[in-house]
Amino acid sequence: MRLFVDVALAAGAETTLPEAADRHARVRRVQPGDALTLLDGSGAEWPATVVVVGRAEIHVRVGTPQPANRELPLPVTLAVVVPANERMDWLVEKATELGAHALQPLWAERSVLRLAGERAAKRHAHWQGIVRAASEQCGRTRLMRVEPARELAEWLATLPPAPRPHDEARWVLDFAADARPPGAWERPAAITTLSGPEGGLAPAEVAAARAVGFRPLTLGERVLRAETAPLALLAWAGLGL
Repeated sequence: MRLFVDVALAAGAETTLPEAADRHARVRRVQPGDALTLLDGSGAEWPATVVVVGRAEIHVRVGTPQPANRELPLPVTLAVVVPANERMDWLVEKATELGAHALQPLWAERSVLRLAGERAAKRHAHWQGIVRAASEQCGRTRLMRVEPARELAEWLATLPPAPRPHDEARWVLDFAADARPPGAWERPAAITTLSGPEGGLAPAEVAAARAVGFRPLTLGERVLRAETAPLALLAWAGLGL
């Protein structure tokens, strides 16, 4: 069983599982002597053995960490206008499995869903929980970073000046006449992609993205759903094409 823990780990030390990991371990009915793998987000796997299963706490003894790099060969940030219903949950889970480095949820002119205040904070915490569970399942040792949701225009305004293309590619998914497929561009050291909601980005939003260095990118003739398009590009990056 793989468990992310938000406590400091040290080889040879005994530690108490934090609440979320404790709950998961109890569901799996762990017993003294059972082997676990603890993850602290550092990129290492920490072998551990259950020592005590008490009514209130589970104690484990931590072994020597083992490096385990299962990240993509280049960091990919997905800037996604949040799709409606529960489709964002699915997108977060699959983006984690496919190896995205970071996810920036956005609100835009054509957003169907728009949250603020406490509701937005709760949804952000919910997405972080999905990342943790998906990472435990798929074998990642680092958590995909989920940023707080922002307005698209506000986020674009915070970006640094357009980088050199071979340092970072900024791509906006679009059907513009000058859009090119991913393989047509020089492979960069990092990728940031921007994709719209169900109705697509408004023309003014695409223009604003282009103004800060985003180049139009096409994934083919078919119209992909808002939750499918960024994942298709992420899969391309993961395959190293």
